[in-house]
Amino acid sequence: MLKSAEFFNNGYSCSESVVKAAIEAGIVPEELLPVATSFSGGMGSGCLCGAIAGSQIVLGYLFGRGNKAGNEVQARAAAKMFIEEFKKTHRATCCRVLTAGMDMASPERKAHCTNMVNDCSKILEEMIKVKV
Repeated sequence: MLKSAEFFNNGYSCSESVVKAAIEAGIVPEELLPVATSFSGGMGSGCLCGAIAGSQIVLGYLFGRGNKAGNEVQARAAAKMFIEEFKKTHRATCCRVLTAGMDMASPERKAHCTNMVNDCSKILEEMIKVKV
């Protein structure tokens, strides 16, 4: 199991946590961590959930253009599959929608976002296992 929640609860953002867990598991290189930083908090605008964005970064690295294991068609298919899986449980991908009514600094939001990070990691891990 990717340990994303562990990183999230130790100061990493939602997007960084997913990527950091993938780094620790040997799935992606350490150089991807800084890429994930700007995707935190819905890319600073509250739009796309950062945990989803971090997952998409990992999928893009694994299946994207120029990678021996993939191409842009495969990467887009993986991205779509990930979103569809996430929406089965959460119905939305927007950080503002997912955290509506929660104060940014509240323990409630922290726990909720920890769940989002965990859910994204589970989906990502399953997709990687079956090689999309």
